[in-house]
Amino acid sequence: MEQTPTRIARNYARWGFGGALAIASIAVIIDAGCQSSLPKTTTQSPPAPAQRLSFNQDIQPLLAESCYGCHGPDPGSRKAGLRLDRAEFALARRGNSGPAIIPGDPTASPLIRRVESLDPKQVMPPLAAHKTLKPSEIALLRRWVAEGAVYQEHWAFIAPVLPAVPSPHGASDVPANPVDCFILERLQKSHLTFSGEADKRTLLRRASLDLTGLPPSRADLEAFMADGNPGSYERAVDRLLSSPRFGEHRAHYWLDYVRYADTHGIHFDNYRAIWPYRDYVIRAFNSNKPFDRFIREQLAGDLLPAQSWDDLAATGYIRSNLTTNEGGDIPEETFVNQTRDRVETFGVAFLGLTTGCAACHDHKFDPFTQRDFYGLAAYLNNTAEKPWDFNVADPAPVVRLPRDENRQAAEVVLARRADIQ
Repeated sequence: MEQTPTRIARNYARWGFGGALAIASIAVIIDAGCQSSLPKTTTQSPPAPAQRLSFNQDIQPLLAESCYGCHGPDPGSRKAGLRLDRAEFALARRGNSGPAIIPGDPTASPLIRRVESLDPKQVMPPLAAHKTLKPSEIALLRRWVAEGAVYQEHWAFIAPVLPAVPSPHGASDVPANPVDCFILERLQKSHLTFSGEADKRTLLRRASLDLTGLPPSRADLEAFMADGNPGSYERAVDRLLSSPRFGEHRAHYWLDYVRYADTHGIHFDNYRAIWPYRDYVIRAFNSNKPFDRFIREQLAGDLLPAQSWDDLAATGYIRSNLTTNEGGDIPEETFVNQTRDRVETFGVAFLGLTTGCAACHDHKFDPFTQRDFYGLAAYLNNTAEKPWDFNVADPAPVVRLPRDENRQAAEVVLARRADIQ
């Protein structure tokens, strides 16, 4: 079955972080190259009805900038017992006071009255905070309350859903690929349309650089230029996706997130023999491994019945923190720093949260408390790793991998052991 760019995007959606990168990349490629089915001109159309404001996109950034310092998640800096980051607090009565926000009635809402006040003793944010809401921001707050003051969970906790494909207004031809419909809708908001069609040489170069990080080979370019049949672009993309270079290119984004390095990072910064984890990540991308399995193997592969050596190498994620062997180091301090590093990396890579602030206090902007931080730390410091690396390439605990010529036989043994377990 021929794999179209749309189907490619759907397949990538099985991944989290990698899927987002890939979908964005495919969108750029399609915008540049699939011009034969795209509109050449658009006509002016009446503006579409205004969409409801999104708390996460339109309101939360505004409150975080101007209000959360005194009325956010951190109880240590909270004033007047008012918390505006979550609906159960902002819409609730506080002692003898009513709720700060009355959904659907901005005029009666104390929050709107205070931000619109001209009284320097009443206006919010207070003058002493040296923060001022612009009239346009106040108007957004008023509109949001009028629309019902609908809160949303932190974006990292909202399951992604496929949005409805827009129907661009006044398009002389509807794009064949749904991704292009979103692009065209955004272009129309700025009274723009698609660029002219890219030539085949440019299109393949863009696709190759994006999917593999490398320019196309001369042979690939010549084959693409000579292929005048329908679907030539899709076939070229399939070839790029089947290349081992695809996994290598995609893997480097993930390896950056999990702070992978071939050296220990501190003191002598000696060589670290952790390349099997790098190879595991590359193979995971090239095989389009489901994201839930990708996570499970990295966090607990050594605790599960291992079916392959990759299941064991995956926990190199846990061992990718900085280590040292400096004589003046305090072992317990080094161990605590390594654990903190694991918590912060876990938050960025898997939760989409900045957890580091909660090492000292409840997070002031994200829904992550100090108790959450150290609860997660208790889980992630459950390792046999020692604080020091002893200036060796493979500080214990380690897994000895079989040679390539023995790998297949060794994995048969692993699989049999897993069945027994």
